[in-house]
Amino acid sequence: MQLEQFSQINTVDNKNLEILKNPQRSITVNFPLKMDNGEIKLITGFRVQYNDALGPTKGGLRFHQTINQDEVSELAFLMSLKTSLAGLPYGGAKGGVKINPKELSEGELERVARGFMRAIASFIGVKKDIPAPDVNTNPKIMGWMRDEYEKIVGHPEPGIITGKNLDDGGSQGRETSTARGAFFIIEEMFREVDKSQQTVAIQGFGNVGLHLADFLSKMGFKIVAVSDSQTGIYNPRGLEVNKLIQFKRERQSFIKFPAEKISNDKLLGLEVDILAPSALGGVIKSVNVEEIKAKTIIELANAPISAEADRILTEKGVVIIPDILANSGGVIVSYFEWVQNLENKYWTAEEVDTKLKNKILTAYQKVAAETKSQNISHRLASYSIAIRRIIDAEKERGAL
Repeated sequence: MQLEQFSQINTVDNKNLEILKNPQRSITVNFPLKMDNGEIKLITGFRVQYNDALGPTKGGLRFHQTINQDEVSELAFLMSLKTSLAGLPYGGAKGGVKINPKELSEGELERVARGFMRAIASFIGVKKDIPAPDVNTNPKIMGWMRDEYEKIVGHPEPGIITGKNLDDGGSQGRETSTARGAFFIIEEMFREVDKSQQTVAIQGFGNVGLHLADFLSKMGFKIVAVSDSQTGIYNPRGLEVNKLIQFKRERQSFIKFPAEKISNDKLLGLEVDILAPSALGGVIKSVNVEEIKAKTIIELANAPISAEADRILTEKGVVIIPDILANSGGVIVSYFEWVQNLENKYWTAEEVDTKLKNKILTAYQKVAAETKSQNISHRLASYSIAIRRIIDAEKERGAL
């Protein structure tokens, strides 16, 4: 989505959009990595702090061989909108290191994590910028980064990183938070209907897709199709989700699962009540948008629908809950982790779930009200609310 698309919304002052057209701060670092064979490689990393009007910037760090400054900047912009829409006291950031983690040993991966932290340490802080895990990073890598930062500053600072293991200062509920947040929205949207008659297709059965299937099936929704990167499985009468989860946790591809197979493309085109793209971005675009028959789409992946496809689907009456709302459960619970670290508190899983439900449903209800009052899509309503909050914060600090 480009900012220009919001100039048509009468609740956004177009002249103030200029402040969001470029990030406040973009950092490129280069640091040495000693390989296991003694060779030295120069590694490039990025950190973009897009806007801090609402508070310290927040966003993940990804390890990927194709990462570049433009991609990181776009993701940081979206993170600014996501934290704003969720009502968090955060701005948005994103970061990445240009490596293929599959080609590195665990020792080399640790040296990358520590080297990158040394390179960016002076630009981050618990009241400045708080990284978190993203693509190809995990709690173990976050733990290495936290440890390296604490060596640099000379004192414990658990709040410098979120997405940590529980015994390293992490929060209950973090692993399931993205799926749990989306579940709360779906539960609210379909509160007054017979759940057993609502069919669901989930593309992607990693951490997010797996947990979403689990939560929805236990609530009574009929999961008719799921997929992994290689294939999908389909049963119009409903799948036994507990068996799928057990099978997947044994690290097996659905190719080996005894059920009717369906391609990822065919799954997207199923006539279902709810479609949840939960893996890659850009899976619904102009070339396949006419095949989409779902009544409601919940964007668990980042940017799974292109701008043109979004326009076509919206005109057809498809309800789309955009990524900056649908998958915001992760950053909301990251915020909870940061608060617990700063205040030296520990919340139970039940407390985290209650707080998450309240936070994400408050955002959803604001979006639903804006959608109705302005007669616009949920996506435009989400962006409008998020942008207005940032602009108001910029005005308060005298920037506008």
